[in-house]
Amino acid sequence: MITTILSIFLVFIGFIILISGIFTVKQQTAAILERFGKFRRISNSGLHFKIPIIDQIAGRINLKVQQLDVLVETKTKDDVFVKLKVSVQFQVIRDRVYDAFYKLENSHDQITSYVFDVVRAEVPKMKLDDVFERKDDIAIAVKRELNEAMQEYGYDIIKTLVTDIDPDIQVKAAMNRINASEREKVAAEYEAEAERIKIVAKARAEAESKRLQGQGIADQRREIARGLEESVDVLNNVGINSQEASALIVVTQHYDTLQSLGEETQSNLILLPNSPQTGSDMLNNMIASFTASNQIGEAMKKDNALKEQKRKERIENKRKKDRESNEPKDDQEGEERF
Repeated sequence: MITTILSIFLVFIGFIILISGIFTVKQQTAAILERFGKFRRISNSGLHFKIPIIDQIAGRINLKVQQLDVLVETKTKDDVFVKLKVSVQFQVIRDRVYDAFYKLENSHDQITSYVFDVVRAEVPKMKLDDVFERKDDIAIAVKRELNEAMQEYGYDIIKTLVTDIDPDIQVKAAMNRINASEREKVAAEYEAEAERIKIVAKARAEAESKRLQGQGIADQRREIARGLEESVDVLNNVGINSQEASALIVVTQHYDTLQSLGEETQSNLILLPNSPQTGSDMLNNMIASFTASNQIGEAMKKDNALKEQKRKERIENKRKKDRESNEPKDDQEGEERF
């Protein structure tokens, strides 16, 4: 009985030892195997065997592309504090798993230190606006520095990205105000330009309207003058002279105006003077005015004719004097020739 129990115990112990000699490694992972604390080999993905108790798995390394986000606070050239978020994508080199495991204790801390060093060396050389515009230059500088440093430890830097730039809250508020002011300025310029276009279009429309209105008035007056001319010709044919015809036409128009005003029931226009003898007075005044203007015109014609006659006499007298002054000279020259 005791022998049976002992046998079962030994079989169980042997099974446990056998099982401990089998291990698996996941895909994109490498296992470091040590024997009595000394590096033995590197096992890649799959099923593997080791000597139980003697061989030990010292650790496993992830071979996938990893990302580390580093938040760095620094100061720009124009004394503005800004926070930069730098994302570093890195991977262990398959041929250098030994260096990655044994040479570097903590890869994340090492990468973070280099990122801080590079960012705080590059950003203080730039102004805040340049940091936004040249963030790719910062990322390239970080990658170059990390590659030079981490290659020695078996790490490959795939890519570095500056994913966020966060200035101080007061600086952001000031930048937002500047941006808003610039946009308001542009909006005001567009509004002013639109208003100018409206004013120009309105002025052109008014100018065209005035031109057409003036042309209409000119055509109207031309037709009125033609009608008056025809009316005067008709009256002259019946023995009425031009002055009397003009006076008669004006009086007729006066009464036509009164008639048109009377037809308007809601008109507030009052024509002064407006008495029964207004038409007669107007006709007499116009005839008297025409007579006076004719007399003044005749007097002016006589005066102009007199002035023209005197001017011609002065010119003739001057010519006579010039001829008389030239005759002695001719006689003297003849005597000298003789």
